[in-house]
Amino acid sequence: MYAIVEIAGQQFKVEKDQKIFVHLLQNNEGDKVEFERVLLVDNDGQVKVGAPVVEGAKVSATVLTHIQGEKVLVFKKKRRKGYQKCNGHRQQFSQIQINEINA
Repeated sequence: MYAIVEIAGQQFKVEKDQKIFVHLLQNNEGDKVEFERVLLVDNDGQVKVGAPVVEGAKVSATVLTHIQGEKVLVFKKKRRKGYQKCNGHRQQFSQIQINEINA
């Protein structure tokens, strides 16, 4: 059984006991969260597609940790002008574990 769910503006294909990284959630570590924007549910070949969401379906998960991702360097340069600039950025993520899918 799997579901496609929208979490923090992105769509993820999730299964039970799966661990995924999503954009930073405002919940504390160890909190239970529920996502109600379930777009598709597949239960052993029986597919329910929402328009836009499946009615009564929700995905429950637990927030495991909050971490920062890899550093991304943004380098800008204009040739022959003496202009160059380097910025760094680290995106913040939350790791969640999917507990169950209710459809």
